[in-house]
Amino acid sequence: MTSSIPSEEQVLDWFDSLSNWGRWGENDQKGCLNLITPDKTIESASLVKSGTTVSCARPITTEMAPDITYQVQRFMVDSGEGRDTDTEDRRLVRRGAAEFIGMVFHGQTITHIDALSHYSWNAQLYNGRPANLITSREGAKSHSIEVASGGIVTRGVLLDIAKARGVDWLPVDEPVMPDDLEHAEKLQGVKLTEGDVLFVRTGNYRMRQQMGPRPSTEPSTACQVACAPWFKARGIAMLGTDTSNDVRPSHYK
Repeated sequence: MTSSIPSEEQVLDWFDSLSNWGRWGENDQKGCLNLITPDKTIESASLVKSGTTVSCARPITTEMAPDITYQVQRFMVDSGEGRDTDTEDRRLVRRGAAEFIGMVFHGQTITHIDALSHYSWNAQLYNGRPANLITSREGAKSHSIEVASGGIVTRGVLLDIAKARGVDWLPVDEPVMPDDLEHAEKLQGVKLTEGDVLFVRTGNYRMRQQMGPRPSTEPSTACQVACAPWFKARGIAMLGTDTSNDVRPSHYK
């Protein structure tokens, strides 16, 4: 472990000292996505050197495994099976194929983006909006993922913490600390700037592929909340990881 775990009192103080409430107006719902300005997008687009695309998604699976919180439902509405008779009597028959996929867009095995409606604190959402605006009938009536419907185009920076530590994956009981982030920056010759999206690699997915799935009740590494002031200082717009964004179990009550 490269730096100390902050006390619960310190973390609670950060709720105020690091807060962005009111920063972009009292009715704002985008939060740090506001840091991705048109100028930032233009600057980021100029960095493209090739047309190679890299997906951040994991394959959708219907398997049942210890780390799958909600099983994906999938079935074919129509398929090509039995269509060997479609051209009998030399008639051309046009038919389609379609499938149904139902999933909970959350959990350890579903790649997703959390909207600001995902969590509340003391019955309040970001910018002090009441948590009861998230309803069972209509979903998120405020702070929904629709604020990102225009797309998120900015510079993405991957910090490989596992590589920086010289391991295949981080031990499940060792969280990512601010010193890890700065060490990875120096090794990779990069530095996070305002409006960037930060991707943190812990090696967790490689561990799952080689060692198999582990129950979601077991410990899991992630960025410790000690990184919060570092995130604020760098001005990151979003955080993504190959594991949960929360250390499990929490170091706090």
